[in-house]
Amino acid sequence: MKAGAGDRIAGRYLLQEPIGRGGMGIVWRAHDELLDRRVAVKCARPDDERAARRLKKEARNAARLHHPNIVPVFDFIEDFVEGGEMCWIVMECVSGGSLADLVEERGPLSPEEAGSIGCQIAAALAKSHAEGVVHGDVTPENILVAGDGVAKLTDFGISRALWSEVTVTRTGGVQGKPPYLPPEVARGASADRKSDIFSLGASLFAAVEGQSPYGEAAHPMAYVARAIDGAIETPHRAGPLGEPLAALLEVEPKQRPAAPKALRLLRQATPGAPAAPAAESHALHRTLHTLRLVPPAVRRTWRCPSRGVVITATALVTAAALATGLALFGPWAFGSSDESGGSPGDGGSGDAKRPAVGQAGAIGDARTADPCALLDAATLSRFGKTELDPDYGELDRCDVLVHGDDGDDVADVQINFDGDPPEPGDERPARRVGNVTVMTSPRDGDTCERTIAAADRRQIRVIAKRFGSPAPDPCALGDAATDHAVAVLDRGQVPRRTSTPNARSLAHEDACELLDATALRRLPGVRARASDPGFGAWSCEWDDGKGEAGVDLEFDRSSTFDTDDGRSMVLAGRKSTVTPDDYGDHTCVVRTLHRSYRNALGDPTVEQMTLSVYGPQSSGKLCRSAEALATSAARKLPTP
Repeated sequence: MKAGAGDRIAGRYLLQEPIGRGGMGIVWRAHDELLDRRVAVKCARPDDERAARRLKKEARNAARLHHPNIVPVFDFIEDFVEGGEMCWIVMECVSGGSLADLVEERGPLSPEEAGSIGCQIAAALAKSHAEGVVHGDVTPENILVAGDGVAKLTDFGISRALWSEVTVTRTGGVQGKPPYLPPEVARGASADRKSDIFSLGASLFAAVEGQSPYGEAAHPMAYVARAIDGAIETPHRAGPLGEPLAALLEVEPKQRPAAPKALRLLRQATPGAPAAPAAESHALHRTLHTLRLVPPAVRRTWRCPSRGVVITATALVTAAALATGLALFGPWAFGSSDESGGSPGDGGSGDAKRPAVGQAGAIGDARTADPCALLDAATLSRFGKTELDPDYGELDRCDVLVHGDDGDDVADVQINFDGDPPEPGDERPARRVGNVTVMTSPRDGDTCERTIAAADRRQIRVIAKRFGSPAPDPCALGDAATDHAVAVLDRGQVPRRTSTPNARSLAHEDACELLDATALRRLPGVRARASDPGFGAWSCEWDDGKGEAGVDLEFDRSSTFDTDDGRSMVLAGRKSTVTPDDYGDHTCVVRTLHRSYRNALGDPTVEQMTLSVYGPQSSGKLCRSAEALATSAARKLPTP
């Protein structure tokens, strides 16, 4: 079988044009028709059944690595055709060329440029090594560099898997690219974590020196011979990178640093490069800021060509997915929903920028911080078909829903802002990443929660849930979402919402101003002066100081105003429901509809005020108090 443009692989990947050729065959730019995104599809022909099994295993290992500096594997397809087995590996399509392309086009890089790339790839290796995955083929050809300087490592294990053990190559059966071959691998040992470190050093050596650390040779076996002898040349253009390169290129594997230490060495040597993440390997799940590199004018390898969009490390996604994602920011969208006061036809600029300025890792102003800016449906698409929902729950919340094959929701991951500082003495496992701290809560059934302690002493909660089976693991989903959020925070504060809320939105209101001392007398002991505003003042609490009685009022959103469970009534001219014991014994909850609109997705959405009371009284008496309080608050709301 010979594939051609217009062919569909697995019924969903439409081959568009070849963008590279290699020993494994043709690499195609393709369109994933199911998820509407651009992908790179590699065609591989394993030598035998054993190599095919190994290729599938390595692709599976690569697919579970979630890191901004690792090109993800999306899918693996086996096809049995005349002449043997053909395998298709579907990967993210990265806009840019390889490090090899860059050096070939421009010549040797400066130590600062190479140091920036080295930091990012060391971070990627720290992540993969922590997951027990060895790359085995770190070379300039497998390091992709976008025009904005973002570097990504690709082809985890894939090249190794295609090396059949019965194949005798020009390198005498040695597995690897000779100019970057670790000495122990040249001597017959299997590649391991320290081998990856050597190959990273060899790639950076070649980037600054323009040649292999083994010098220049006319035949591959000459490189292998020099690798066996450990004949490492002295760099002459490396400048401050000289010391870390010497450490990474140690002939004895035990003398080489692990990936986290390699990262520290590279950072210390090139302080002009982006800020390094924390030293621990498990704390490196994020994107580094990068130096801007001049991209090569000619890209000869399989990397997807740029289409005029600046793609960052937080979302190297397809042009279609990018345009879709930029339209999904709900009440603060680009004038494209009822909520923003425009019409669905108003549209918004797909090129609009949401700069992450201010202190890195900080939330910043509560009312303009955008929780949707910390989520990206496209980067979570490995878990299934995903959709960003900007208008559900609290006003400081954003969700990504994961759909099953039948279209039903099978999982959800949400971002919530919390104005309270972390509790002192919190004993959850924590890791420092740049200016933030990530705390991990133990899994609770089908729910997994991660908490990001922001730089301005507030919190960002990442909550992942699965609703049934089959469904993605909630902790894997939560970790991937957390990694993306941390990568965004590393570049600055939480990005701002791109437009102001609709004039009628509750987003403009202060919940604490809706109830005064006169109204709160309905609940004995509750103190009006003891109001406790929530994030953005979109919620407020009052209590008696003993925890025995209190009132909670918050603004939230839903797809419908549900009247099934509660007793329907009209309060201050507004449709409301009253539900006794809704939050447990001795509670009463009143929900009051504020307004209805269509969100940026075109879905019906409502804003509502939810008021709950608790205390030692009977539920009947509590509900009468709740109704009176809700009536007082509703009278102060703007006209819907």
